[in-house]
Amino acid sequence: MSEGRRVVVTGLGIVSPMAPGGPDTWEGIKAGRMAIRRIQGFDTSGHKTKIAGEVDEFGIDRFMSNKDARRLDRYAQFALVSAGEALQDAGVEFEESEGVRAVKGGISAERVGVIFGTGVGGMKEFEEQTCRLVAKGPSRVSPFLIPKLMPNACAGNIAIYWGLKGVSFSASTACASGAHSIGLAADSIMSGRSDMVVTGGCEAPVTPVGVAGFENLGALSSRNEDPETASRPFDKERDGFVIAEGGAALVLEEYEHARNRGAGIYAEFMGYGFTSDAYHITAPDETGEGPARGIRLALEAGKVSVEDVGYLCAHGTSTPYNDKIETLAIKKAFGEEAARKIPVSSIKSMLGHSLGAAGAIEAAICCYAMRDGVIPPTMNYTTPDPECDLDYVPNAAREADLKVVLSTSLGFGGHNACIVLKRI
Repeated sequence: MSEGRRVVVTGLGIVSPMAPGGPDTWEGIKAGRMAIRRIQGFDTSGHKTKIAGEVDEFGIDRFMSNKDARRLDRYAQFALVSAGEALQDAGVEFEESEGVRAVKGGISAERVGVIFGTGVGGMKEFEEQTCRLVAKGPSRVSPFLIPKLMPNACAGNIAIYWGLKGVSFSASTACASGAHSIGLAADSIMSGRSDMVVTGGCEAPVTPVGVAGFENLGALSSRNEDPETASRPFDKERDGFVIAEGGAALVLEEYEHARNRGAGIYAEFMGYGFTSDAYHITAPDETGEGPARGIRLALEAGKVSVEDVGYLCAHGTSTPYNDKIETLAIKKAFGEEAARKIPVSSIKSMLGHSLGAAGAIEAAICCYAMRDGVIPPTMNYTTPDPECDLDYVPNAAREADLKVVLSTSLGFGGHNACIVLKRI
């Protein structure tokens, strides 16, 4: 690792069920608006679950024609658009010659990487082409199936579109994919391999098979008649998560590199903690030790004390087990007394759970929260649960002078991630 290479966030981009961009998504979250509705993308008459956080228009036409966009699965489209917004926000400029795009302004394309995560990849395309195979035979399966299906298509298409020639790969660790990608991107800069990395996560799982798989697993809320109150993290009446889609990108950059080009800085990336429960493929370890250790490792890596932490953006899925065990993990990591003083909230109460995109969206929201001095709320918190007894910032945003924030992500497979961000 190259000593002294600091990592900062210089650009943000979000595609969410709330709004088609980062600033509007953040304004909606501060206001406590709900983005969960009845599913419009397919006929849910045979499904137990009929609600989701679906993305409406998200501006793919800003970057490519509809013809070109059809060569990308929906999840990769989210990645491309959020990355484009983040690069623009970071003030990165490009020039084009004979259809080839290249970064300019003294930035070396060979030193700009892309590390982007997804939990399931091109689910929509896979379902559609499987139906075509059954109905019409192998010869009618699209030749674009594999390029659209593969989980690395998000990173690959971002790199190709903007001519970014540094490190490029995708992390796939279920609901921890976005957070893992951000940590690995920071590693690439701290190690000296990259000067800038476009990183984040994306997901488009609101499909017939995607919804059926999770509902038959017993993971989804059944509050179909009242979608806006269905996602209720840490509330005693929670009955499952609300599946959602979206994407978010962060431009991470070496501090001096950012300063030399006059870039604005949202936050400094201080460190991360990655652990594994090594317990069960879908259930969290009931001791909470895995995520607790991830939090402790993140604090240690960032040289941050418990007293410095002003806010924890929780995974907070609204499932009975996750919220209880995450609460336990927070208390184990900080100690009971200190844990009760730290505001904890879940923006999934408004957006739903976008799986591999969630950790990236939450990291971006943490940057906005520090910039504006506002802690986002946990909406729909009406009935306290004795097993979830922390300060969950119920039902209204809260002003606070935030200097250090944490974001936690927990994924199927026992993957735990915690990242630490600090205001400069």
